[in-house]
Amino acid sequence: MALCLFVFVLGVFGESFAQSQLKLVTVLYRHGDRSPVRAYPTDPYQEDAWPQGFGQLTQEGMRQHFQLGQFLRKRYSGFLSEPYTRYEIAVRSTDYDRTLMSAEANLAGLYPPNGSQIFHRGLDWQPIPIHTVPQDQEKLLSFPLPNCPRYSLLMNETEKTDFFLNMTRTYGEFLAMVRNKTGEESTSIDSIWSIHDTLFCEEKHGMTPPDWVTPEVMNTLQILKNFGFQIMFGTYKREEKSRLQGGLLLDQIIKNISAAATLVSGGQLKLIMYSAHDTTIVALQEALHVFNGLQPPYASCHIFELHQYNNSFAVEMFYHNDSNVAEPYRLTLPGCTQSCPLQDFIRLTHSVIPTDWDKECEVNSPSNETDIIIGLAVCGCVLLLLVMLLFIVLCRQNEPTIGYSHVLSQSEDHS
Repeated sequence: MALCLFVFVLGVFGESFAQSQLKLVTVLYRHGDRSPVRAYPTDPYQEDAWPQGFGQLTQEGMRQHFQLGQFLRKRYSGFLSEPYTRYEIAVRSTDYDRTLMSAEANLAGLYPPNGSQIFHRGLDWQPIPIHTVPQDQEKLLSFPLPNCPRYSLLMNETEKTDFFLNMTRTYGEFLAMVRNKTGEESTSIDSIWSIHDTLFCEEKHGMTPPDWVTPEVMNTLQILKNFGFQIMFGTYKREEKSRLQGGLLLDQIIKNISAAATLVSGGQLKLIMYSAHDTTIVALQEALHVFNGLQPPYASCHIFELHQYNNSFAVEMFYHNDSNVAEPYRLTLPGCTQSCPLQDFIRLTHSVIPTDWDKECEVNSPSNETDIIIGLAVCGCVLLLLVMLLFIVLCRQNEPTIGYSHVLSQSEDHS
């Protein structure tokens, strides 16, 4: 009986499983290994200790992304065309050297030239376009976004919660020690990450740390750094923080996925690639409520896959954050299955998608500010004209009367 039931179920659902196909892949990754973004005042290794200066991709970072590109080529072999086809892929990066160069190294591993695409003998590389916008115009990939008063208020509120205050009290003496040793004017839980980052980069590149930097100190710095990532987009009022930050990127990803679900096969976009930062991944994963609380390592990537099952679509998510593990980790959106129906995915993430970012951030748009300025100028001119008219009227009333005046005769005066 059980065997008959199994055969029946297989017959009913087997066809839909056999016909499932991958429709779109979206990849968000962090740049590769880099030099520190700054040095602390007493640091023996200042910017001249790094070949390209601060915040630059290293050769190790280039190798990491070349290998990630090869991983993506292997994973999506048969889905992506072997030769580079411009209709199939779109690449967007933040406007930083390290993210742009990471994208270039990644594409070198993903699309090695073959046949007619080899334009120079002995060069196993071909140029592929990478798009970006100026840093001050970036609202998709660089978080936390500035100029959002509501988010600043939420962060101020976060720092008054018991959770935050307990951490401050617990590690108060440690923070004071770090401030004294580094020569920093101030050290706080939300800024300590930069000290850990600098020491981590120096250790990775074989630089001898100062005597005060013990394994225990590095471990404590890492705990505080991860806590800083958690409070940035989560812990307190996570949904509202996400609407003001990572929800913007999630909204765009969902729009791209929804558009791909309406297209017929053939000639369509197959891969969207975003080259960004650790905070970008954290902001997105907090919006999805799948963040593991740890800083994303270099070249880690969050993957979205859109699958079609006959006339229905489902979204699957993966996290590749360990190059020693062949397969990425599966992620499950809370309230859904690993293969989440597209409509359920949209419904479950609706609460973190902003409807009007400027309004929710309490930011006046440039056009509104211009209207206000013009209105004030017009009111000022009208008020000035009224004052001038009033002054003229008052002056005229005080002038002596010149001209004909009736003089009473004596007889008239006594009548």
